[in-house]
Amino acid sequence: MTRRDFINGMAVAVVAGMTPLEILARDAKKPYYPPLWQNLVGSDDDSYFFAHALRDGEQYDFSALPIQEQYDLVVVGAGISGLSAACLFHDTHKGAKSLILDNHKDFGGHARRNEFATPYGQILTYGGSESLQSPKSLYSKKVVAFLASLNIDIDALAKCFNQDFYPDLGLSRGVFFSKKDFGASKLVSGDPRVVIDDSIRKERNNARSFAEFIGDFPMPKADRDALLELFTTPKDYLQGLSSKQKRDYLAHTSYKQFLQERVKLSPLALSFFDGVSDDFMALGIDMISCELAQECALPGFAATNSANEVFEEPYIHHFPDGNASITRLMVKKLIPHIAACGNTPEEVLLAQFDYSKLDLEQNMSRIRLQSTALDVRNVAGGVEIVYGSMQDKKLHKIFAKKVIMANYNAMIPYIVKELQDGQKSALSQCVKTSLIYTKVLLSQWECFTKLGIHDIYAPKSFYVNTKLDYPVDMGAYKHPRDPKKPICLHLIGSPLRLNPTELDTTQLTARDLSRLTRHALLETPFSTLEQMTLSHLQEMLGGAGFRKSDVLGITLNRWGHCYAYNYNSLFDTPKQSKATIKAARKVCGNIAIANSDANWEAFLQDAIEQAMRALGDLGLS
Repeated sequence: MTRRDFINGMAVAVVAGMTPLEILARDAKKPYYPPLWQNLVGSDDDSYFFAHALRDGEQYDFSALPIQEQYDLVVVGAGISGLSAACLFHDTHKGAKSLILDNHKDFGGHARRNEFATPYGQILTYGGSESLQSPKSLYSKKVVAFLASLNIDIDALAKCFNQDFYPDLGLSRGVFFSKKDFGASKLVSGDPRVVIDDSIRKERNNARSFAEFIGDFPMPKADRDALLELFTTPKDYLQGLSSKQKRDYLAHTSYKQFLQERVKLSPLALSFFDGVSDDFMALGIDMISCELAQECALPGFAATNSANEVFEEPYIHHFPDGNASITRLMVKKLIPHIAACGNTPEEVLLAQFDYSKLDLEQNMSRIRLQSTALDVRNVAGGVEIVYGSMQDKKLHKIFAKKVIMANYNAMIPYIVKELQDGQKSALSQCVKTSLIYTKVLLSQWECFTKLGIHDIYAPKSFYVNTKLDYPVDMGAYKHPRDPKKPICLHLIGSPLRLNPTELDTTQLTARDLSRLTRHALLETPFSTLEQMTLSHLQEMLGGAGFRKSDVLGITLNRWGHCYAYNYNSLFDTPKQSKATIKAARKVCGNIAIANSDANWEAFLQDAIEQAMRALGDLGLS
């Protein structure tokens, strides 16, 4: 009996008198339900099978394939943008038929749901897109109205987040220094730094003073003093430059170069920031500008008296399973019989979805998973689509009056071959970054309460961030409360750390680096990543009583193509970027392009807005 058997409810079955062989037999007959799967999920090798073959020059003969089905609309990509497009289409085209194709084994794209079954109840968490980013500041009226059509009330959602849960337990944020990189394994609590997307009020963060906090760093006094000055003493590090020169410097100088040349940090002191941008930007400080670092509240710019209201909005608009709740609400709207429940977030959250009903012939809207679009071309009266199915390992051809490509934009030139070279080149500029969201189910979390920490930043580590999951209660679902019982741990892994030697990034662009790190990620097997996870937790938490046997399960959500490319002033110009974005999403006959990629942003509202625009481009809105 393994720990993972225990999680999946098998221990309960054994108590009821079933033998292990009987359990395994029953397990083999379980319905198809990806949220419960563990080990490697997300963009696994199967999801890339056909796409990578096409990228690598595999030749297919599509001409002899017969048309098997016809639809009014086919959407490529079952992420937030693709599902939004389908929902909006059916709102205004009653009686029409649509099909959504997706290469993954679950719908939702990066808005993936992870579930763990324990003897104490179900634990829900997110495997990708996690929250509504600053909806009060960023969301248009159209986006808010669309979310309302799904019964999502932004203000009500914020009230589900218990901002005082961890503060009331006396927990703070902390920083972990590994022995390999800093000469000693040390966990320092009471982090007083301002962090982007903070969900806890500053007055409740249980922080110590900067002097106490930095004073515990395993560094020589000179380095600790330099960091203390940077964080606590406002100073114009660009003194002597004109206002225009300062603006140009901030836009075209990396944050790493600024810390080296202007702040004059030593390599050891500088390493404290090596990882600070790996999560939110999925890029290192050598690939982000001072301008972006300033927006993200990184130190060194206090004298400029600048603030970013967007990121000052509390990061509390969060479902227990992240934005997977939004995709489930859309699927429930498109396919009402997918679950026997109402259409409210509270009901859909706990409903068991029947995946066998996603692709029934009688559905007005169908979702076909493990299906990779390989050829999409305009023909008389509409569009022919050829896709490869990992379900039967065959190619299939279908017809649609209109098509929306809501998949990775950089893949579209390989699929829609009739595009002009200029548009293909523009689409290829959206090179996504990579990340891993690892979920670890712990049997108990008393080590965190002993350490007084709930969120840990680990500079120079593969897992740059480790935190107890967001405390969200919704309807009948309650966030775990007892440190003696199971909880889900969220770890963010940066493929930037997977290269065996330090990369010389001085000659690379952000796009180059994203391609290199993606290859490193895809070549790293689950067994290696699992061992890295357990070793990291043991070194970081072992002193407080953590043991590897406390880990009941691991779900590793691998995203080789994660965040959409974002404008980067180190490598792009505003004029050039706007022209590239406009050229990339140009409509091609009866084919339009959506996804947040089409706006070079990785936010939920952009995915929805691009779906709206694509429908308008096709005259379907």
